Amino acid sequence: MKIGMILDAPYPTDPRVTNEANALIKSGNEIFLFCLSFNKTFKKNEVINGINVVRFYCSTLTYKLSALAYTFPFYKWIMSKKIKNFIKDNNIDILHIHDIQIASSVFEANLSFDLDITLDLHENRPEIMKFYKHVNSFLGKLFISPSKWKIEEEKYCKMANSIVVVTDLAKKELVERTNINEDRVVVFSNSVSKSFYSDFKLDKNIIKKYSDSFVLLYLGNTSKRRGLETVLKSIPQIIKSIPNFKLVIVGSSSYDDELIKVSNYFNISKYVDFEGWKNETLFPSYIKAAQLGISPLHSNLHHDTTYANKLFQYMSLGCPIICSDVKAQKALLENYDVGMLFESGNSADLTKKLFKLYLNEDLRMKLSENCIYAIKNHLNNNIISKDLVKHYG
Repeated sequence: MKIGMILDAPYPTDPRVTNEANALIKSGNEIFLFCLSFNKTFKKNEVINGINVVRFYCSTLTYKLSALAYTFPFYKWIMSKKIKNFIKDNNIDILHIHDIQIASSVFEANLSFDLDITLDLHENRPEIMKFYKHVNSFLGKLFISPSKWKIEEEKYCKMANSIVVVTDLAKKELVERTNINEDRVVVFSNSVSKSFYSDFKLDKNIIKKYSDSFVLLYLGNTSKRRGLETVLKSIPQIIKSIPNFKLVIVGSSSYDDELIKVSNYFNISKYVDFEGWKNETLFPSYIKAAQLGISPLHSNLHHDTTYANKLFQYMSLGCPIICSDVKAQKALLENYDVGMLFESGNSADLTKKLFKLYLNEDLRMKLSENCIYAIKNHLNNNIISKDLVKHYG
């Protein structure tokens, strides 16, 4: 079967797309991936990770219109034409939409083909949009309505032949909200492929840089809702007992300037390394250099029903987790005993739990073993993908 995946972003950038595609390729399907290039010079056709990548040019202005996808029809019109050509040129049998922002374009294009459509919700976009900087700007409040996006999401979920979500909690929330038959909803978590934790090279410079430190590692986007301020505010107390403590942040966002201000205010800059975005090939080196990985998410409907990729990345290399008690993270840690929870937004509780892990190396070793066992036997992509593969027959 020729599955046409639709991604309104460049590729390769999204591990979820790669993991799903690889699982479906292994089960005998062909994957053709519609994706974008923001540069006028690009390779239109390329095979990456076994995926037939087909790129289309997208100007910066056009891409910015995606924020208005459910306010004005311009983005839908522009993208649907490209998607029509993609479907026709590659003789696509079935469509798989990666996330809601391009859904209207795909359904519009599919009027000419009437193919079955799977809608893959990478996150609860209408809920998380409420925290986006551009949505909360003056113009954003005028033209972008998360409630409108929620209405459109529900509409397209009902129109789709099937829906993919990231957790059982997300499935429960969607089914209860939309009254969709739960048999139409497939769960595919943001896990890791075996190659991430079995086929990597360590960067000796990173390992050496942190060889004398007790490293608490954060991977990923650093926006306000991710909770890093909670971690920064705990550091003045932490360093009283752990003088070689280091918070290593591998990632960035427009909120970084605020985080740096917090570091300066508490005079803790030398205990925090803002490493910025790094290629994923370096993630194993940072994880191996760390004693603990952290995910300090704030509680909201999106975070309560989704997993961050970083959790599985930490676990796959035996790095115990300390994370906030938002519902999905709490369920993961309690089910597999791979770390310790602290109350979301509570720096004092974070400090208390961190000290407990710092002082008990045997506990850290046990949690590390549990991490590896959980990934090997329950949570790697080969296992996670079974329901998705079964869905596509």
